[in-house]
Amino acid sequence: MNLEMRLNSLYICVKDMKRAIDFYEKILDKQIYIKDEVFSIFQLENFRFCLFNNEKAEEKVTWGDNCLPSFQVNDMDMLIKKIEELEAEIVFPLTQINDNLVLEFKDSEGNDIEVYSKVTN
Repeated sequence: MNLEMRLNSLYICVKDMKRAIDFYEKILDKQIYIKDEVFSIFQLENFRFCLFNNEKAEEKVTWGDNCLPSFQVNDMDMLIKKIEELEAEIVFPLTQINDNLVLEFKDSEGNDIEVYSKVTN
């Protein structure tokens, strides 16, 4: 028997759950699936994207970009418009890497988030 591992969720730490939920509901165009002051969950197809308020759980974390969620999008221009509307800072400008267009922005909690789309010919 072989060990099988499947990635089906990740979480990022947040400082203000209400603010983080509001930001991600707008950027994802999706309502929160489970809303909680400590651990909230967005259900994205077969993947759970979670928000964790570590202070409420009395857990210390080191802030930074050690966990970098990477979302594939179908329309980079539409996403950039949303990022601008939310006044999120772009920390890695739109760049073509191989057959992907990639950019990174800071969410409302200071986390770096990567987004990419396939280059269409």
